[in-house]
Amino acid sequence: MEVSLNSSLKDYNSFGINAKAKKLITVSSIEDLKQVLQQTYASELFILGGGSNMLLTRDLDKTVVHINLKGKEIISESDTHVIIKSMAGENWHEFVLYTLNQNFGGLENLSLIPGNVGTSPIQNIGAYGVELKDVFHSCEAINIQTLEEKTFSLEECGFGYRNSVFKQALKGEYIITSVNFKLTKKEHKIKVEYGAIKSELDALGIKEPSIQDVSNAVISIRKQKLPDPKELGNSGSFFKNPIIPIAKFKKLQLENPEIPCYPLNSEEVKVPAGWLIEKSNLKGYRIGDAGVHKNQALVLVNYGAASGQDILNLAHKVIETVDNNFEIQLEPEVNII
Repeated sequence: MEVSLNSSLKDYNSFGINAKAKKLITVSSIEDLKQVLQQTYASELFILGGGSNMLLTRDLDKTVVHINLKGKEIISESDTHVIIKSMAGENWHEFVLYTLNQNFGGLENLSLIPGNVGTSPIQNIGAYGVELKDVFHSCEAINIQTLEEKTFSLEECGFGYRNSVFKQALKGEYIITSVNFKLTKKEHKIKVEYGAIKSELDALGIKEPSIQDVSNAVISIRKQKLPDPKELGNSGSFFKNPIIPIAKFKKLQLENPEIPCYPLNSEEVKVPAGWLIEKSNLKGYRIGDAGVHKNQALVLVNYGAASGQDILNLAHKVIETVDNNFEIQLEPEVNII
C-alpha cells in the first residue's frame, strides 16, 4: 500500500489534467483494499482505475484509492471455450494481447481501448461491433459499505449501450476487483463488418483473417484515427453515438443523404456522433489548449495546459452546436468529475 498527501493526479488520468487529491492510496491486494475501506467513510472515497474514462474538473477533497490489483489465470476450460480471470488493475490492451497470444478469441475487436480491466464492465466498453457483454462471464466486487464480496453474473450486470448496473442502481456501491471472460478456443467468431476492418484487411490481401489479423487491423485503424494519450491528452471517444428513432433518421436523411447509421432494431438506429460533430464544422476546432481532434471529431484533446473545466466548456460547445444543427442531444461517454 502506498500513501501520499496532496498528490497530483496528472499521471493517473489520460487527459493529463493536473488536479490534486487530498490523499492518494495505491492498493495492490484485496486485503489492502479492505483495510482502506474499513478506515474510511464511503462518502470520503473516490475509486480510481486506469483513469481513461474520466474528466477531472476540480481537485478532489477525498481519499483517492487507486486500484492496482494484478494477475490473470484460467479458471476453467472445455474443448471449445475457456473462462479466464483478470484482476482489475491489469491494463486492458495488454490483457487483450495476452489472450490473443493464447489464441483465445473474443476480445480482438476491443484491441487498443485505453484503461484497465476493472472498469470495463462499468462502461460495457465496445468497439467495431463488439461489446464487453458479448464475452463477459462474471465479475467479483466488494461492497464499499459492508466489505461483502459478491460475484455478479452477466444478467445481474444489466448491460446496455455504454451502461451497466454499476452506473445506475449500484453506482458507487461496489468496487470491481476482477473480471471473468468466456472466450473461444477454436471456431472463433470473426467480426469484420463494422467500421473499416474489412477494407483494412482487404488492403493487406487477407481474405480469411485470424483473430490476430482482426486485432492488428483494429490497432492500425485506431492508431490512424485516435491520438496516443501519452502524447496528447484524451480519453478516447468523448461522446456516445446517439440512438434515434428511424422516423427522425429518415427526416435527417432527406437533408443529409450521406448520413451514416447502424440499424439496431425495427424502430431505432445508431448515428455516429463523430459524423455529426464533423458535419457541424467542429473537427479540429480549438479553444485555447482544449480541442476537437483533427483526425477524429469524436475525441476531445488536451494540447497541454487545458484544465478539466476548459475541456468541459468545449464539450458543451459541441453539444450545443450539434443540437442546433440536427436536434440531437449528444451525451458524454466520459465520466465528468
